[in-house]
Amino acid sequence: MFDFDATLPLMAVQFLLLAAILNVVFYKPLTKVIEDRSDYIRSNEADARERLAKAENLAKQYESELAETRRQYQATIVAAQADAQKIAAQKTAEAQQEAQSQREATQKELDQQKQAAMQTLEQQVESLSHEILDKLLAGV
Repeated sequence: MFDFDATLPLMAVQFLLLAAILNVVFYKPLTKVIEDRSDYIRSNEADARERLAKAENLAKQYESELAETRRQYQATIVAAQADAQKIAAQKTAEAQQEAQSQREATQKELDQQKQAAMQTLEQQVESLSHEILDKLLAGV
């Protein structure tokens, strides 16, 4: 069935020679390109992970800074409200004190006018009493 003459070893040598040539010309450069591509992808993936980690860290940092800024402005608002309430209370107290002093001054003035009116009335009553008395005595 098979003839074992020189063609079989020659075919085997040709096959091995073709495999060696393909390995040198095609497979090794192709393997190198594939490995270079894999290295490139791995390095890009590592860079992407690193950048993502940096971005996440920056986002956390910005969020914490934003939260701190919010706390600060809320504290500032609370302080400003407290100052405004103190000022309002002080102004209210001053206004009440001024109103009280004006009330007291007005009351003093009214008391003085009342005293003056009473003295005038007493003088008029006294003079009318004297007139009435004089008329009664003159008529008797």
